[in-house]
Amino acid sequence: MATREEILVLGLTAGVTGSLVGGMMLGLGMAAIGQGVHMGWLLVLPAGPVGGGLGYLLARKLANRK
Repeated sequence: MATREEILVLGLTAGVTGSLVGGMMLGLGMAAIGQGVHMGWLLVLPAGPVGGGLGYLLARKLANRK
């Protein structure tokens, strides 16, 4: 069973990495769309789920570690 400290660190890490990766994908995709490159939608649309998926992977890593 994970300790409170590990769960807190997991939440902070998942939030920060998810926000950074999702925000980067969103920003780059919107910049591409603004320039008329429709392929930018391939970065914008999955930005949220990719950010959340990183948190899910971190949680599974913590659960399997013990």
